[in-house]
Amino acid sequence: MAAVARPPRPKGVTPARDTVPALYVLFLRNQATKGRLALLGGLGIMGVLMGLAIRLGDTADPISDATRFIDGFGLILLVPVTSLVFASSTFGDVTDDKTLVYLWLRPVRRLHVAAAAAAASMTICLPLVAFPLVLAAMVAQGGPALVGGTAIAVLSATTGYVGIFTWLGLRFRRALVWGLAYILLWEGFVASAGKAASKLALRAYSRSILSEYTGVGLKLATLPMYVGMMVPIIVGFVAVILAGRRLARQDVD
Repeated sequence: MAAVARPPRPKGVTPARDTVPALYVLFLRNQATKGRLALLGGLGIMGVLMGLAIRLGDTADPISDATRFIDGFGLILLVPVTSLVFASSTFGDVTDDKTLVYLWLRPVRRLHVAAAAAAASMTICLPLVAFPLVLAAMVAQGGPALVGGTAIAVLSATTGYVGIFTWLGLRFRRALVWGLAYILLWEGFVASAGKAASKLALRAYSRSILSEYTGVGLKLATLPMYVGMMVPIIVGFVAVILAGRRLARQDVD
């Protein structure tokens, strides 16, 4: 299909209350495939089993071990990868199968489309990461501090990652590859080079929350708790706005 020129702004834009719920359901159905749910759900179950192994193991400091497990498995692997798989596919799938143009030509504000996409991703991602990680923190005997810190860190980090990867799925054709590069290369290596670079990695903010709650020192966890909570959420909202602007300006094949 040839590229479609951007049409003029419709005179009568459909109200958000009439469009966002329908778009939300559409994106939710497209993302929640059995394969993705089984793969990421299985990863979450593995996390619970690993938390149980920490509880049954012979450890001198169970709180420290449980905290480092939630950090290493949850905040470094499960949360960003789950967010990437679902959020990047929101626009990635409809771009690949050439159906984005039909959404794009509807008399709907582009920001409403982006917001519905991000909301659908959050609906799937948050339960998939929060439930198993909070349960893992409980069975690992990390105590109330670890359970609370895990819940807040996961909520904040997921909001940020979903927003970023929703925009990424619209901006790049191979968003999954770009997202993995961001997670593995930037957050894994470059952000560890110094304090300035670490502030550009969501991992530093979620780790700071977890460290503040538990008192366990973690790498890059140098930020105040309120900063760790607010910055990823702000980043997520800004990324959704940028996705809406990108959707309004780009040509669609």
